[in-house]
Amino acid sequence: MSILTSLRESAAPAVAVEITSGRVSAASLDWRAGQPAVAAHASEPLPDGALVASLTATNAHDRPAVVAALSRLFEQVGRPRRIGLVIPDIVAKVSIVRFEQVPSRPQDLDQLVRWQVRKSAPFAIDEAQVSYVPGLLAEDGREFIVTLAKRSVIQEYEQLCAEAGAHAGLVDLATLNVINAVLAGRGAPSGDWLLVNIAADYTSIALLRGPNLIFFRNRAADTDGTLADLVHQSAMYYEDRLKGAGFSRVILCGAAAAGAHQTGNIEQLRRSLEDRLRTPVESVDPRTAASLTDRITAAPALLDGLTPLVGLLLRDRAEVQA
Repeated sequence: MSILTSLRESAAPAVAVEITSGRVSAASLDWRAGQPAVAAHASEPLPDGALVASLTATNAHDRPAVVAALSRLFEQVGRPRRIGLVIPDIVAKVSIVRFEQVPSRPQDLDQLVRWQVRKSAPFAIDEAQVSYVPGLLAEDGREFIVTLAKRSVIQEYEQLCAEAGAHAGLVDLATLNVINAVLAGRGAPSGDWLLVNIAADYTSIALLRGPNLIFFRNRAADTDGTLADLVHQSAMYYEDRLKGAGFSRVILCGAAAAGAHQTGNIEQLRRSLEDRLRTPVESVDPRTAASLTDRITAAPALLDGLTPLVGLLLRDRAEVQA
């Protein structure tokens, strides 16, 4: 089992499940006239402190409570036996590495990637689960998007699902699937664009050039500095180091679901970002990729919560370029 940073590596599961520090949620899709629609959605809260996402430490502090919530969740979406699992960004490190020459043999490339990321790994590389996919092809080499996580932490999430009755056949990170939901939707960005994904306990910034990830940064919610400062620093890096000419779109996800705790309310956050970036900020909308049934009310918090789930379920439709 490995964390995947691409939505093309294996067939998409029928049900996607997300585990966060505050809730577990799930969604499934129907296909109507060749177009996807969200057929079922459910969410269950977790008690405070039951699960605390961490890169290196134990995440589940009340396993029975998490398993019970997952069991109730699975009952509501048809008792799936196989699921795709979305986990918090902060349980892994996402890096973009560039090689001038790429080895022709896969095993040699594996060794090269592991050697490159071992220097920044917060644990022994032999305890790590490392995966990678090709990124931007440049004149001076090939980039790779590398995800590194502690194997025992990933196994912990898989075992929680197994105890509740489902096999996690695919494990991936939340923001990577928000990206994939955007790419799978109508009017996917073609120029440079920025995604700000907010969770209750972290924020992730992703810069993309069309479908290619060119920058990724994650910060815990209790870190000093405001979210607007983090976005501004990322934008300066984009202009100075990535030859950025400006963002065609700026997309915000998670503010409604997380309560926009960093700034107090969603509109204040939006205005702050627009002032810093001098670009309109739009909220993510998974309905560009999958419609909702009549019985599902499209509240902003629900759209935030659905987005990574839809992204995982439509992983084969995301226009990711190698």
